[in-house]
Amino acid sequence: MPGGEPAGGVRLTVPGRYNGPADSAQGGMACGMLAALAEEHLGPRVAVTLHAPPPLDTPMELRPAGRRYGLYDGDRLVALAGAVAREPAPPPEPVAPEAARACAEHFTGEDGHPFPDCFVCGPRRADGLRLRPGPVPGRPGTVACPWRPGPDDSGRVPPALVWAALDCPGGWADDPVHRPMVLHRMAARVEQLPCPGREYVLTGRVVRRDGRTTENVTALYDAAGALLARAAATWIAVGPPTGTLAETAVEGTPA
Repeated sequence: MPGGEPAGGVRLTVPGRYNGPADSAQGGMACGMLAALAEEHLGPRVAVTLHAPPPLDTPMELRPAGRRYGLYDGDRLVALAGAVAREPAPPPEPVAPEAARACAEHFTGEDGHPFPDCFVCGPRRADGLRLRPGPVPGRPGTVACPWRPGPDDSGRVPPALVWAALDCPGGWADDPVHRPMVLHRMAARVEQLPCPGREYVLTGRVVRRDGRTTENVTALYDAAGALLARAAATWIAVGPPTGTLAETAVEGTPA
């Protein structure tokens, strides 16, 4: 295993501003922060599975867990990180920036958002990313929106923020207003970090629905349509299944 065992006492704390639901971390941010720690030991292709809502402002400890690495809040397993061996499903096709801006005008989460204070897509978060993934005309189960990232204290866009931005569009490719869902598993690959202040396009597409679970893929493109980052994820409905969603054929194997 690349890098060997992690040093004892390696800790991760998700700052309180990076919430998804009101009292826990935004899933993509938590997964991205854990992946950044685990990559040293697992290599660059890491998948993170959430086993409990990641707490905010709480130091969690990274520990070996067989061939994977677990993130623990005391004795409670919060997440597991493991190496990815399979190829993901193809990413959603790019969308032109002007078309993505038009899609954002039809974001369905302005009213009835299940987590309106989400750092990434919550309409009540003026200090968040304020992503508005809206439906792409003629492409069922696909959404797009623009993103103009800001820098962190070092003047760059950190990889974990890219994971966070790739997370929510996948959920909005389904219908979280009528069937609230949360992230369960995510694998992302950041080929190139975006530059602060430039406009980019995020896309999301449903790959498969089966009962309470939905698999999706998301991507980050520059204005010319070049792929910067991609992700594959599994979401789980937190309410009872409606029974109205038909199973969709898988286009490739999820990461």
